[in-house]
Amino acid sequence: MTDLSALDRGAAPGAADPVKVLLHRHRELCERAVDPLEIAAGLEAHGITDRTAARFRHRDVFSLAEELYVRVPRDADAATAGPAATPDAPAGGGDRRRSVTALLLPLLPGALCAASLAALTRAHGQMRLYAAAAGVLAVALALRAVLRRGPLAVPGGPVPRQATGSWTCWLLAYAVLGDGLLRTAITGGPDGLPDGTADGDWPLTLAPLLALTLAVAPATWTAGLYLTRARRKLGTSRGLEDFAASVRPLLLGAVALFLGAVAALVALCAPLLDAEPVSPAVLALGALLFVARLLAVHGFTHAPRVILVLTAVAQLLAPATVFAARLPGCAALGAPVEALTTAWGPAAVPVLTCGAGALTLLVHASRTLTRASAHLRPEQPR
Repeated sequence: MTDLSALDRGAAPGAADPVKVLLHRHRELCERAVDPLEIAAGLEAHGITDRTAARFRHRDVFSLAEELYVRVPRDADAATAGPAATPDAPAGGGDRRRSVTALLLPLLPGALCAASLAALTRAHGQMRLYAAAAGVLAVALALRAVLRRGPLAVPGGPVPRQATGSWTCWLLAYAVLGDGLLRTAITGGPDGLPDGTADGDWPLTLAPLLALTLAVAPATWTAGLYLTRARRKLGTSRGLEDFAASVRPLLLGAVALFLGAVAALVALCAPLLDAEPVSPAVLALGALLFVARLLAVHGFTHAPRVILVLTAVAQLLAPATVFAARLPGCAALGAPVEALTTAWGPAAVPVLTCGAGALTLLVHASRTLTRASAHLRPEQPR
C-alpha cells in the first residue's frame, strides 16, 4: 500500500513537480502498462482516489494516469516488434478456431450430462452404477476444461480445489440428494441407500444437476459480456466514482440475465425429468455459484470460499439435526428444520441457505467489482 501521507507531502504547494514524485514511486506500474487505463486501475489499487489526484493538480485519477503514461519513456521499436515479427502468420485462421472453441466448449458439460442421464435411464442393475460413475467423470473433466480457459478462468492459475471445489461438489450433491434425504429422514427413514431413481426410499432429483450443467454455457457467455462491457466502461469513464456508477448496473444485469437463462433451462428440463417447472432452489444455487465465480475471476477468492463453506455446512446440518433428534432427550434439535420443512417443503433449506449466500456475495461484488482495480489485466498485480 502506498504511503499516502508521503504522497501528500510530495504534492504540497511548494513542490515544483508533484507528479514526478508519484511517477518515481510507481515507475514499474507505468512502464508495464499498455494504456493509461491500467495505470488508473493500479493507482486505485494502491489507495489513490480522485480526491488524492486533486492534490496532484488533476481532476481525477484517470487524467493523472494519462499524464503518467505520457511521461514514461518508451521504446518505439519494441512496441512495434511484436506485429512485425510474424508477417507470415495465418490471417485470422487461429483466431477463428479459438472463437469457435470458446463458443462451443461451454456447451460440453450440459451435453455430457444429458447423455449420461439418458444412459442412466436405460441401464439396469450394476450397469447403473457404472453409467453414473462414467457420467460424473465426463462432466467433471468438461467442467475443468471450461474453468481453465475463457471468461470463467481465474488469471494466474485455478482457484485452489481444496478451497472451493470440494464445497461446490457438496452443494451440487445436496441439490441431487438433499431434499429426498431430508423428506425421508423426517418420516423416519431412510432404510437404504439411494438406488438412482426418484421413486426409491431415498429419492434423487436430477433436474437441478442437468439445469446447472446446461447453465455453464450462459454463465460463460454472460461473464464474457460483463468483462468486455466493464473494460469499455473503464475507457469511457472520467473518474472512479463515474466508473463504479456505470459498472454496477452491468453487474446486476449480468446476474439477472444469467438467472433468466437458468429459469428457462429449469423449465425446459422439468418435463423431461418429471420435476417442478420452477425451482427457486436451483435459481438460488445458480446465483451463488455464478457470483462466487465472478469474484474469483477478478482475484477475490476469500469471500466466495467463506460463503461456500458456510452454505454447505448449513445444508449438511439440516438433515444432521433431524437424525440427532432421534437420540434420547434431543427431540428439540430437529424441531426448527421439521417446522420449516412442514411449512415450505424440503426445498426451503437450499433456498434460504443459497439465497442468503448469493445475496451476501452480490453485495460484496457490488463493492469490489465496481472498482477500476478489479479490472486489471491478469499480468497486473493488485
